[in-house]
Parts: sequence; structure tokens; C-alpha cells
Amino acid sequence: MESVWSAVIGQDSTVSQLRTSLEHPVHAYLFVGPHGSTKEQAARAAAAVMISGGDDPNDRDARLVMAGEHPDCREVEREGASINVDQAQWIIEQSWLSPTEGDITVLILHDFHLIAEAAAAKLLKTIEEPPASTRFIIVAEQLPNNLITIASRCVRLDFHAIADEVIAQRLIEEGVEPKAAELASTGAFGDLDRARLIATDPDLAERRQTFARAIDVLDGSGFAALQLVQRIESLIDEAAGPLKARHADEVAALQERIDTFGSRGSGKKQLEDRHKREHRRFVTDELRAGLAVLSASYRDAMIAGRLSADDAARAVNAIHETASALGRNANTSLALERLMWSLPLPR
Repeated sequence: MESVWSAVIGQDSTVSQLRTSLEHPVHAYLFVGPHGSTKEQAARAAAAVMISGGDDPNDRDARLVMAGEHPDCREVEREGASINVDQAQWIIEQSWLSPTEGDITVLILHDFHLIAEAAAAKLLKTIEEPPASTRFIIVAEQLPNNLITIASRCVRLDFHAIADEVIAQRLIEEGVEPKAAELASTGAFGDLDRARLIATDPDLAERRQTFARAIDVLDGSGFAALQLVQRIESLIDEAAGPLKARHADEVAALQERIDTFGSRGSGKKQLEDRHKREHRRFVTDELRAGLAVLSASYRDAMIAGRLSADDAARAVNAIHETASALGRNANTSLALERLMWSLPLPR
């Protein structure tokens, strides 16, 4: 049976716990889990249930909440690198506004793991004791130390990376060919959003092969390392085409609304920031997936007797360290070049 929960996959236990809790909603929920685990969809589904009183996706209120368009469901995206004190103050002010149509207002706070410590302290009292008509749904990828106190004031629900077979099955249900669905799911790291992006990518296999063949392409020279990194970055840039196209459509739709209603409160800056985050995440995930293939090729070379165990271990450790640093390194290209230049050569 169709439900607002249909978009939440691979989280049966969590959804069951949440649905039971929503029979008597509390003032604040905390959803914790990795990107693409459909916790954002769960946040909207929970808000839809609280506002509409049911889980019918065709109900007018539920439909608007799920589309991000209900006046009593306000979604908050961070405006910069973190949720700062000024944005925390704005959230507090929003929490005191009366509902526009119904009896309650739901505030969905995204990327809350990136909140500044001072902003978290400022929001603590409001999240602990919000106005009677306000509910909070806080969405975070992990729980840093500065959120422990806020977390203690919420009902916490944990979301997990989605199993490959569950992602593959959902992609097949959405019309993706089984072989493409399987390939996309294994390179998605449990992230349904990423799997959807790469599911119809005809060049995915080529990118994987480029990493797998690196062990035979590298010759210990800086030139070979540079050429390989440039090829990898070119392939990833091409792979980001569908994401860039979706971003362009969203920008065009927003511009139409600005032309009609004006730019005040349009959310243009927030959209631009989200697009940057999504592109950066896509590139980082692609590189991590490729580096996992590269690591496997060095293990295979050791098994085949082409590398000593010490050289293979050194290569795998270096690859893992580079993958872990992605997203934090200001110059990803340089980090990749250094890695490729340092890798041991097979016999």
C-alpha cells in the first residue's frame, strides 16, 4: 500500500519505531545516519504524519509536506560551512511563529552535525522546551560532541547505510536494468541518492577500469602520475553531467519564480550552496569508490606474486589515508598525484 514512508528504504526497524512514536509525537526528534540513507525522506514523512494526521501521500497536507511546499513545515538548510549563531537565532524566531494553516509547525533542521558550538548552545533551550505548537526534526550524519546535550533532549532514531541488494532492488523497481542496478549499488556505499546518479552512467565501468589498471600504468615518474590523475578527473567531471543538468533545471525553475515573485526570500543563496555541496560530495564519493578499486588491485597483485606483502600493505595504507582525507584536503589533485607517485611498482 502506498504511503509517505514508501521513499524510506532499508530502514524497516527504524521506521517501525518512528511510526509507533508518532502516535504520541514528542517535541523533538533526532535522525542520525549517513548521506543517502533516506533519513531526509523519513524526516518529511514524519512531518507529513504530524501535520496531516495520517500517512496517505495523496492527502493534500501530506503531499505538500513531501514536496517541501507546506507552509507549516519549514526546512532549514545551512547557509554557509556551518549553522552559525545568526542562523540559530533565525531558527528560534521561526519556532515562535504561529502555524499558518493547522495546529502545529514542524521545523526540519538539515546538516545539523555541522552546527557551530555557539549556535548549538543558543538553540539548546528552544529545542528542549519549544512552543507548544512547534516540533523539531533534526537531521545529522553523525553526533559530534557539541550535540550530545541536544541529543539528550530528543528521541533519537538511527539510520544505516542501505544494503547493496536493497539499493539494487529499488533501482530495478525504478526501471534500471538489473546489471546496471547491481553495478551502481556496489559503487554507492549504501547511498541511494548516489546509486540513482550512477545507475544510468554508461562510463562507470571505464572509470573503475582506469583505477584498476593504474598499477600497470604508473612507472614511478611524476609525469605518469599527473597524466593518470588528469584522466581520472576528466572522467569524473563527465560523470557529473546528470547532476549538473539537474542543478541547471533547479536554477532555471528558481529564476522563473524570482521573475514572477521577486528575489526576496527566494532561497537563491541556499540553492547555490546546496549545489556546491552536492557536487563536492559526488566527486569525493567517486574518488573513494575508485580508490577502493585501486586498493583491491594491489591486494590482487600481492596474491599473484607481483608485489611483496610489505609493498602491498604500504600501498593499501597510503590509498586508505588518501581516501580518508578526501573532502578535508584543500588540493585534491595534488593529494592524488602524490599518492600515485608514491605507490610501489609491481615486478
